[in-house]
Amino acid sequence: MHTDTAMQTLPRYSGIPTFMRVPFAQRLEDFDIALAGVPFDGGVTARPGARYGPREIRNMSSMTRAIHHVTGFNPFEACRVADVGDVPFTDVFHLERSHEDIRRFFEPLFAAGKTVLAAGGDHSITFPVFQAMQPRRPLGMVHIDAHTDTWDDFLGSKFSHGSPFRRAVEAGLLDPKRTIQIGIRGAQNSDQGWRYSLDSGMRVVFIEEFEARGVEAIVQEARRIVGDGPTYLSLDVDGLDPVFAPGTGTPEIGGMTTRETLGLLRGLDGLDFVGGDVVEVSPPYDPSGSTALLGATLMYEILCLLARSVASRR
Repeated sequence: MHTDTAMQTLPRYSGIPTFMRVPFAQRLEDFDIALAGVPFDGGVTARPGARYGPREIRNMSSMTRAIHHVTGFNPFEACRVADVGDVPFTDVFHLERSHEDIRRFFEPLFAAGKTVLAAGGDHSITFPVFQAMQPRRPLGMVHIDAHTDTWDDFLGSKFSHGSPFRRAVEAGLLDPKRTIQIGIRGAQNSDQGWRYSLDSGMRVVFIEEFEARGVEAIVQEARRIVGDGPTYLSLDVDGLDPVFAPGTGTPEIGGMTTRETLGLLRGLDGLDFVGGDVVEVSPPYDPSGSTALLGATLMYEILCLLARSVASRR
């Protein structure tokens, strides 16, 4: 039960671009893990551009290799991985109807027992992904970000990229006591996001604590918080310092490095991951393509975690 890697044998500059050069598939029986694009940034509160994220991540993911150089793990041998394309939108200028499109796209995948790794798009997409999952009990979450994304509303909307995890808790989809938010930083005009996270029981690791305690201590804290239950991994690239991720809509200086982020993700190996996403890659702000390369590389790291989880459940 492995991935058809024929496309990975082609020169990297050739062939139809898919995530990590895996096959494009539409039949549910052809894959275990779905890589999907969500080209939507109608939920941003500042700079748009994340709608172009999936396309550029696909392009830069042609650099992805199969075998992890640290663990020796090959996710493409462990599972059948496929690119299932992008969410099609029927009303892209309407935020809530676009979220309905996202939910409808992912529902049959989760209903069929598939694991999904999504590329955004802005962070508002995670709430309809949670809705599509319909977990039997609220999920735990490891959330890497500069922002808690637990604000209540923004200019009359409760569904912007600043609110997905508040909405998920309210809907009974996310367990705040099994949620850890890592890398939080930056001045705010209101503390309602931090306050909601803390008051609801989420573990908030501000960047100062992350730096003081180090990667390994935070890894152990994350493992303790989420435990052995089903867990989602959501990674906003603005969790990293804009030196490493300039192509994002809401950059905050003083963030994590690429090495710290890789160490953090690798330390989560063995948790019961049931899905994940990489969001807020905004290519227009980074003509070099390095942020899209970052997004592609982090997707590969998360894919390894998901593939281990899928393989262990067989």
